[in-house]
Amino acid sequence: MKYKLLALDMDGTLLNDLHEITPETEYWIRKAAAAGVHVCLSTGRSYDEAIPYGDQLNLGTPMITVNGSEIWKSPHELHRRILLDRSLIARLYKISREKQVWFWANSVEGSFNEGSWLPELLERNHWLKFGYFTEDDAARMAILQELEAMDAFQITNSSPHNLEINPKGVSKASGIQVVCKLLGLQMSEVVAIGDSLNDLAAIEAAGLGVAMGNAQELVKEKADVVTATNNEDGIAWIIRDYVLTEE
Repeated sequence: MKYKLLALDMDGTLLNDLHEITPETEYWIRKAAAAGVHVCLSTGRSYDEAIPYGDQLNLGTPMITVNGSEIWKSPHELHRRILLDRSLIARLYKISREKQVWFWANSVEGSFNEGSWLPELLERNHWLKFGYFTEDDAARMAILQELEAMDAFQITNSSPHNLEINPKGVSKASGIQVVCKLLGLQMSEVVAIGDSLNDLAAIEAAGLGVAMGNAQELVKEKADVVTATNNEDGIAWIIRDYVLTEE
């Protein structure tokens, strides 16, 4: 087979709008795994939010969580973790208060947001990712410009209304590169599938970059292939037509 690693985004990709893996998609993922294809969840979600789906699929392959800030050698064995400096988290939190926008933050100790934030968390926790959500385009753009000026972050999104902030240089693409080294594979042997800007670097770096039918327009423009939507088993199509085929 030409492709030996499937790197799958979760929300809007692996999961339908009910946050479920459909039976058809699960069937084809299991079929690919049985044929020797490595199936890697590659998600912006935290480990605790991702692992139930990895367990559902009975995956034993590496997993990428929090947009690449964590890489798991297997679903229950941590390989690498990259943290955001606490001083940067303090600045990100301050911006959220100045701009009056909803925020959330992922740490090793758990996920927190505007409704559950406590001042003592800043120094106590080990931080992986910070995010903002606002439907106010002007406010979101102002935050983006301020963050870009700091030149300290990898900035993406998982929807048109949010911003996701990781340590500079950390992305799903960097995570997949580490996974390839663990498995002895080349990026040319990877199929990366996603729908949002936090998938874009991986889609551009993979041997086959796939955008879901429900993907953001920029992601579709950069992808090699656009498949069906997350509600129409788009992953299954790709496995059937591009992965489990003779060279």
